[in-house]
Amino acid sequence: MSEFTQWLNQIAPGGGILVLGAVFGAGLLLGLALCWLLAGRRLKRQLRALTEQAAALEAQLKTEAALAAEREAALARAEERLADKFSKLAHESLSRHSESFLRLARENLGKQQQQAAASLSEREQAVAQLIKPIQQALEKTHEQISAIEKERHVAFGSIRAQLENMAQNQQSLRAETQRLVKALRRPEVRGQWGEITLRRLVELAGMVQHCDFTEQAHTRGRDGALRPDMVVHLPDRGEIVVDVKTPLDAYLEAVEAPDDEARASALQRHARNVAHRVRELSSKAYWAQFERSPEFVILFIPGDQFLTAALNEDPALLDQAMQQKVILATPTSLMALLKAVAYGWRQLALADNAEEIRRLAVELYTRLGTFTEHMVKLGKQLGNGVDAYNKAIGSLERMVLPGARKFTELGIHAKKDIPQTTTVDTAVRAAANGPELPKLENQDDDEDSDRNAAY
Repeated sequence: MSEFTQWLNQIAPGGGILVLGAVFGAGLLLGLALCWLLAGRRLKRQLRALTEQAAALEAQLKTEAALAAEREAALARAEERLADKFSKLAHESLSRHSESFLRLARENLGKQQQQAAASLSEREQAVAQLIKPIQQALEKTHEQISAIEKERHVAFGSIRAQLENMAQNQQSLRAETQRLVKALRRPEVRGQWGEITLRRLVELAGMVQHCDFTEQAHTRGRDGALRPDMVVHLPDRGEIVVDVKTPLDAYLEAVEAPDDEARASALQRHARNVAHRVRELSSKAYWAQFERSPEFVILFIPGDQFLTAALNEDPALLDQAMQQKVILATPTSLMALLKAVAYGWRQLALADNAEEIRRLAVELYTRLGTFTEHMVKLGKQLGNGVDAYNKAIGSLERMVLPGARKFTELGIHAKKDIPQTTTVDTAVRAAANGPELPKLENQDDDEDSDRNAAY
């Protein structure tokens, strides 16, 4: 190779490498061409062999198909022959056994009928036993349904009667309401209603007329005679003046107003009417006519809704009334005030009772002291009596009984023997040696009179 390279360099100096590469490339191409030719021949031989094999398989397939068709035809012919033979055999067998089959069928049918007739009654009884609880339950259910239906009719009748009664009551209530509204439009009726409501409130609070309160008390002011509806007496001899006002004309118009605008206008008039009553009551200055009255007067409106409606229209009405020395009150608020006053009266009564209880306790304490002194004296006297008894028994035993017992030794016997005498050993219990009962306050002043009263 080196010689060849040198020769190339001599022929073409510097181009030996290129020539060598060209030679190798040509050789490589020639080798690839030879390989391709050899592979093509091999593939042709394989293709020819596969074609011949496919032709042989196709011929074999045709042969097998022909054989299968012949076998199917033979099988069909055999089936036809077998069907003919089976039909003949079945016909002959049916002919031979039809009579015996009918005979056996009649016998079996007769037996089945006999068995069915025998077991039918048993089955009927069994079914009847099974159905009997169901029938009883159905009868009971029917009775319950009938009872429920009767109760339903009775209940519906009662409900209908109640509804009719409610309708009648509603009509009566509507008529009474209309009459009440008509009556409340009259000032004198409204005044009487307010006074009755006030009286019931004070009675419910536990107060007593002429003791805890006075109705229609007369007094005289600057403008002439005054007569407040009620004066409530306080435990400290104070007095609270209560006057009833029923400004309901505008309120009733608001209730019967056909629309919101008319209702709002009527409620505004109602608030103004209440404010006018406040000014009117304030001008009477009842607190100046009753010496022990605080500087205010209570304006009683016999219905919370009446005052609430006025306050909704004029929220400052309550403060304005307070500034004018008038307290607006309804049954709810006045009841709280009256309860407080009644509680004060009860506390005063308890205080009075406590003084009486103290006096009775002093009297009882004094009498207990006197009784204790008598018991001590009685105990001392009983002790002296026991000593005298024991001395007498000793004298009897020493001086009398020995001589009397000698009579029995001399043969003198009586119906009864002289009993054995005994002395009394139990001493009379003395009073406890504790401190004497202390003297209570004011006990010395009434001690003699209490003893005389007790004994």
